[in-house]
Amino acid sequence: MSQPCRILVLISGSGSNLQAIMDSCDDNPQADIVGVISNNPNAYGLTRAHMAEVNTSCIIPHQGENRLEYDKRLIPVIDQYQPDLIVLAGFMRILSDELVLRYEGKMINIHPSLLPKYPGLNTHKAVLASNDKEHGASVHFVIPKLDAGPVILQANVPVFDEDTPDTLTERVHEQEHRIYPLVVKWFSLGRLKMHANQAFLDDQCLPINGYAPD
Repeated sequence: MSQPCRILVLISGSGSNLQAIMDSCDDNPQADIVGVISNNPNAYGLTRAHMAEVNTSCIIPHQGENRLEYDKRLIPVIDQYQPDLIVLAGFMRILSDELVLRYEGKMINIHPSLLPKYPGLNTHKAVLASNDKEHGASVHFVIPKLDAGPVILQANVPVFDEDTPDTLTERVHEQEHRIYPLVVKWFSLGRLKMHANQAFLDDQCLPINGYAPD
């Protein structure tokens, strides 16, 4: 890209992945975080953005408002930032098909499981209940079906007998902060694309579990 990739981050909470991405973008002239949007006015991620002098917007849900009605208010705010890439970093809302399709191929999400296992919520509890020996996080393109878009990159963590949801959360977060900035960098450099519901890195179609180094 001749101009830096315009990155918009959507958050709901503490913004730890936002912080990791902002830190990474400091060393990448091809990436420019142009804004942060939250549905939660008390999200600490907004404070992180303010400290980094990044513009912010807050779209608070109205009582009785359905998903599509909320997204119709969200879309024009997104468009004001003219993003090349939309990063969902703990944005705790399910997006309408209309919004997702509008930005198809330029919206990514991180999910705390080794997709396609355990889409949705409470993944750490599900891993423990299933006695899995491995857990992790997945970065994927967003499509209308929840947590079902093509996987770009995964990170694996071991599951120990003494683990709790809290200890797993902490271990997975450490890996999220490593892989999410890397995927953002790939996109900002023009290396990452989505085509025909598949992820491509350097024009090579990625396997179902995403990029795997040799």
